[in-house]
Amino acid sequence: MFDAKIFGQRLFLLRKQLGKTQADIAKLLGVTPTQVSDMEGGKTGTTMPRLYLLCDYFNVSADYLLGRTDAP
Repeated sequence: MFDAKIFGQRLFLLRKQLGKTQADIAKLLGVTPTQVSDMEGGKTGTTMPRLYLLCDYFNVSADYLLGRTDAP
């Protein structure tokens, strides 16, 4: 089952590791910084196309972002 909290935590950590802002990620995804904040806070998930963009941008698997594995 999808856990928005794990997704959000991992998104937050990956973003911080690269020194990016929520605005940077929002621009990548075509959303607002508030929407990125909601994702990081575990309030919401994202769409498949945006998940693909995040995986490509951070060079991690979807399984990692979704909490199915601990190996990026």
